[in-house]
Amino acid sequence: MIITATRPAGAAPARPRLTLFAASFGFLMVSLDATIVNVALPTLGRDLGAGLTGLQWVVDGYVLTFAAFQLIGGSLGDRLGARLAFTSGLGLFMAASLACGLAVSPGMLIAARFVQGVGAAVQLPASLAMVRHAYTDADARNRAVGVWAAAGGAAVAAGPVVGGLLLAWLGWRSLFLVNLLIGAVGLAAAGRAQPVPGGPRRVDLPGQAAVLAALGALTFALIEGGSLGWASPPVTAALALAAAAGTAFVWWERRAAEPMLPPRLFACPAVSAATAAGFVQNLAYYGIVFLLSLFLQDEQGHSALLTGLAFLPMSLASMAANLYGGRLTAARGPRVPLVGGQLLFAAGLLTLLAVGPGAPLWAVCPVTLLVGLGGGAAVPAMTSAVLDAAPAGHAGVAAAGLNTARQVGGAVGVALFGTLVAGDFLPGLRLSLLIAAAALLAAASLTARWVPRPAGAALPAET
Repeated sequence: MIITATRPAGAAPARPRLTLFAASFGFLMVSLDATIVNVALPTLGRDLGAGLTGLQWVVDGYVLTFAAFQLIGGSLGDRLGARLAFTSGLGLFMAASLACGLAVSPGMLIAARFVQGVGAAVQLPASLAMVRHAYTDADARNRAVGVWAAAGGAAVAAGPVVGGLLLAWLGWRSLFLVNLLIGAVGLAAAGRAQPVPGGPRRVDLPGQAAVLAALGALTFALIEGGSLGWASPPVTAALALAAAAGTAFVWWERRAAEPMLPPRLFACPAVSAATAAGFVQNLAYYGIVFLLSLFLQDEQGHSALLTGLAFLPMSLASMAANLYGGRLTAARGPRVPLVGGQLLFAAGLLTLLAVGPGAPLWAVCPVTLLVGLGGGAAVPAMTSAVLDAAPAGHAGVAAAGLNTARQVGGAVGVALFGTLVAGDFLPGLRLSLLIAAAALLAAASLTARWVPRPAGAALPAET
């Protein structure tokens, strides 16, 4: 039942903590699946007969659809109501996770990962919109976003650790079947969470088709370019399709009566800068975790369990930085933790480059602390920067835009860095570290210029 009684301006609606719990649990689950499979990639290759390209698709099949459908997922949440969109997406994700756990071939697993991505894309922007509506006070909302971001950020960082433990004890299928338990908790909490009313918004099917074609073609080109050759007809055709579809998307969104991604959102420099930072953040993080998982097992010969435990310092650092980053954002605005986090992240990657390929595991683990601290501090700051600048009626779309950029960055990172190591692993790993660090430094410069120190002013509401 929706409570319609009048309450003081700025007061939080009923059940905000339960809403935050449900939203955070959903974000935890979909974020965990982005990295939990990394330590299992060599095992999946042996058991299902998948090569490096197939393993890239196991990771990017999920991340790609997660990215491509978030924009329409945000629109659906704004139209149907965030809680209904959240529970629908969560149910679809659980069903796809069951199919992943029962897969008997690479094709079946990749197809189920695509469906997982669709479910995640529907529920993730809805989860953040639920938090946005439950906490109307800016300071309380920033703290709540910090908790929400901590759940997702810690899950991304802890994915390799949890994956290593489950793989050692229960086998690779448990990495997907565990989502049934997590999802059941999320659904139970969402059923009692704060309802969020929808609004009269149309589904932008032409825009969705264009963005899906652009992202799918780009990911195909990046993954297959290493094996087929960058000048091969399929790869060049995919690159041309990606460029054409991306151009068509921008053209259409500027003319659509109800665009899926309103261009006016990006008229605010803070929104544009924070969205670009999200792209770079996941490009560096997902790509490097993918490579380190392969490096520690295939190049150094460590077990999946030991590889997962090697990521533990980074996971704990990321969780602590998420929580502290949310508080720092509430106190000083998003710019300080966002820029500082990007610089720490870049420093961690450059230090990892200096460690060298023959370094023992005990020397590699402390270096990942900087990666966890930097990445963890930046996530709540970039999220708050976008939510502060977006009008409340477009909270779902604004959240979807940021998270789409993040997931596109993750897909590009895995595809690009995987291609760089396809020929000779160690030189490709070094080049990938340099590219990721350079991108983070460029993003830090951008956000230092455009993201305000105090909370940004909201865009004018729609007439």
